[in-house]
Amino acid sequence: MSKKRKNGVQALIGLERFTRYGVKTDKAEIVMFAVEPTNISVLSATNIDTKIRSLMLVLSVIPDLELIASDSAERFDDNKLYIKKRLQSEHNEAVRRLLKADYDFLDEIQLEMSSARQFMFAVRFRREKTEQVFNILNRVDKTLLEHGFSARRMTKAETKRMLALYFGTSITGDEIPDTEGENEFELEAIDDF
Repeated sequence: MSKKRKNGVQALIGLERFTRYGVKTDKAEIVMFAVEPTNISVLSATNIDTKIRSLMLVLSVIPDLELIASDSAERFDDNKLYIKKRLQSEHNEAVRRLLKADYDFLDEIQLEMSSARQFMFAVRFRREKTEQVFNILNRVDKTLLEHGFSARRMTKAETKRMLALYFGTSITGDEIPDTEGENEFELEAIDDF
């Protein structure tokens, strides 16, 4: 008997489900910590060196710790490219003015959000038991705090939002269901009732 293949976006990117601590993929459970960024442009060279040394120490204590830097807001490049192409082919002056206004608006928003970054630490668990995961996460929490990093374990909602921004599906991430197809199933059940 052949295994039933999952078809869908979650299967394509390897996401299986949310867990107590993070998200389970087809290869590992990943737990993420949101890091409060430090504005190094206002720090002295000595303080910057101290921050770098602290990060090096954290990575030596927890060598499997991964660093993630991503946009904390949606990017608008594809939309701007589309509008630019439309501007080139549009002959109606009124429509051209509207397209130009849309382009300028997207440009302004993107400029305002250009410095909006999100920094995270990630820990992968492949075969650890729940108790081991809990102990390791507590050790990571403690190590980060001891080395001057303001970090906290990301909630399910924060993880959803980060994934939504990364995969370009939503600006908030709140609309992402826990299970792919969950909304369609609920709508079918209502229709059948």
